[in-house]
Amino acid sequence: MASYAARRGTNGVMMTLCTAAAVFGLIWLAIILIELFWRGFSGLSVDVFTKMTPPPGSDGGLLNAIAGSLLMTVIAVAVGTPIGILAGTYMAEYGRHHRLSMVVRFINDILLSAPSIIVGLFVYEMLVVTLGHFSGIAGAAALAILVLPVVVRTTEDMLLLVPDALREAGTAIGAPRWVVIRSVAYKAARAGMITGVLLAIARISGETAPLLFTALNNQFWSLNLDAPMASLPVTIFQFALSPYESWQNLAWAGALIITLAVLALSIIARVFGSQKESS
Repeated sequence: MASYAARRGTNGVMMTLCTAAAVFGLIWLAIILIELFWRGFSGLSVDVFTKMTPPPGSDGGLLNAIAGSLLMTVIAVAVGTPIGILAGTYMAEYGRHHRLSMVVRFINDILLSAPSIIVGLFVYEMLVVTLGHFSGIAGAAALAILVLPVVVRTTEDMLLLVPDALREAGTAIGAPRWVVIRSVAYKAARAGMITGVLLAIARISGETAPLLFTALNNQFWSLNLDAPMASLPVTIFQFALSPYESWQNLAWAGALIITLAVLALSIIARVFGSQKESS
């Protein structure tokens, strides 16, 4: 009886400490979001989406930065997603217990936890130094490398959750292995794989360090991938450090845009995850 009371008391203390830690973290998160929404909405206007980044002390918008970020993100996802899905498929379906899969999984875990600035420096040495100038291609390449490990991990994990009985049923009717993977395994893991892609997009949408070393920035409208290209995170970084109030307001508005985009992607990922669990 005494030991039960002691265990119950210990459990109550630990529950109280854990709850207090969670509330403490949520309080700071709420403060950050309130400040961001308050300042962001005050700087948000139609000009933000219709005008270019202004010179110092002038009014303008973030159109070129938004367009540059969207273009590099789309290219990064288009390049990183197929490679990540194929690598995750190999580790889950073909080489589940092979030594090569263990090596790839280990390297992927390193990439998954590597600071983004390291990726930016790597692409800088590989592309920027080789080409002799900053470019949107280099920025998209850096973002694609950041997309890759997220997609690889989620694809492998989701395919491993598919029961082997489904694969055996497809094989029993004479379907080739690639048909079983495409029509059975992918279909069963589709929601989780899409969630992984959305999480990868959310990760790269606010990355600043890789783009500083690769795409740099551009104050003017440009969709030329072989030239420096504007991006929303880099523009926010530069405008937030400036002494001009108009630039600071645009920085807050840009931060709000990225935050709303990431929140929307997180909600969509949650919806896909819940659909998978219910199915």
